[in-house]
Amino acid sequence: MKYKHLFFDLDHTLWDFDANAKIALTEMYSFFNLASLQVAPFESFYQHYLHHNQILWDRYHNGFITSEELKWKRMWRTLLEFKIGDEKLAKEISEKFLEILPIQKGVFPHTFEILYYLTEKNYQLHLITNGFERVQWSKLNNSGLNKYFGHVITSEASNSLKPKKEIFDFALQKTGALVSNSIMLGDNLDADILGAINFGMDSVFVNHLKVATELKPTFTITHLKELENIF
Repeated sequence: MKYKHLFFDLDHTLWDFDANAKIALTEMYSFFNLASLQVAPFESFYQHYLHHNQILWDRYHNGFITSEELKWKRMWRTLLEFKIGDEKLAKEISEKFLEILPIQKGVFPHTFEILYYLTEKNYQLHLITNGFERVQWSKLNNSGLNKYFGHVITSEASNSLKPKKEIFDFALQKTGALVSNSIMLGDNLDADILGAINFGMDSVFVNHLKVATELKPTFTITHLKELENIF
């Protein structure tokens, strides 16, 4: 078979970040009684959080802010939408959120089925994730995904971020894989797909949201079950 090493992204590809984040934010919202601070309704708080989280992740990916700034400033900027400029509260909310989020277990349809299928076909499965080391391992252990992956390469451990070349170099060194027998599977067009293209690695665009793109991944799927048609 052409491919031996399959490098998966985690968040938004296998682990349903948005669904799990909504559950965690609901618990955190109640824990801090944010409604009493006029942070309401919850859905408004949630949508503002998603907006600022995406902006700050993009800034983090591009090296403009640190991981610590990302963690609390997404909460701070969300609170500012409700005229609350409380840095201490934002940091407390961030800490609580990062306790609750990784214990959630939601994954996309067919996740376990396809990982079992690929394992049975003797593919070597690994993860390359821009998430934080402790948080990502907690997600894997709590969801039961951990048993399928030989190596987990995080941005913290590699001291780099997708789409940078260095994190892919680190992944190959860690796993003993070659570009020629490896493929990247992920949902993020910049981090996963463009990162792989620029590195010279084949890619699978896991297009859960069915977005249009001018990039040319090696394969495109809209749900994980379709991987059976590729591997």
